This record gives sequence, structure tokens and C-alpha cells, in this order.
Amino acid sequence: MLALRIKGYRILARDIRTPVGEIDIVARRGRTLAVVEVKARADAAQAAEALTARQRARIARAAAAFVGHRPALAGLDLRFDVMLVLPWRAPHHIMDAWRP
Repeated sequence: MLALRIKGYRILARDIRTPVGEIDIVARRGRTLAVVEVKARADAAQAAEALTARQRARIARAAAAFVGHRPALAGLDLRFDVMLVLPWRAPHHIMDAWRP
């Protein structure tokens, strides 16, 4: 996603499917590995509410599986972000949106 690249992130993977869940984007910036969930809705409130506790838990399990298969990423700080995509507006990146 261009908004992340502009901020200095390197996209490592997109649309990852693991047996325990899915991840939209995995990006790295320095020592931080960001697992980014993308939510596209008509307005910001709907987008923010679309990420349920169950989805967050599933994404966290998928992130653990993803990192578990890539030892080079194991020492990085893991962070969970959300990218809100709204019509006619630039994407809004919420860093450290939740902690598992």
C-alpha cells in the first residue's frame, strides 16, 4: 500500500492465509514489524467498529504463525495496526491499534 511506503515501510507480504487466520499486510520499518488490517467502509466510525475482538485474536494467531515460519523476523518488535480506507479520502493509518 502506497501510504505505508511513503511513511518508510517496506511491504513484506500481502493477503497472507494461514491455517489460523488471515493478514492483509505485513510491513517492516526498522526494528518494527507491523501487521496491518485494512478496513474499507463508507465512514470512519463504521471502519473502526468493523474490527471485532474475535478478528483481532484471529489476526494475532495468524501473525504468530507467520513469524514462526520466518526466523529472521522473530527478533523484531511486533505491532498491530489498522488502515482505514474511506471514499474520496487518503487512507488513515492507526499505529499500535491494539495489543493481543
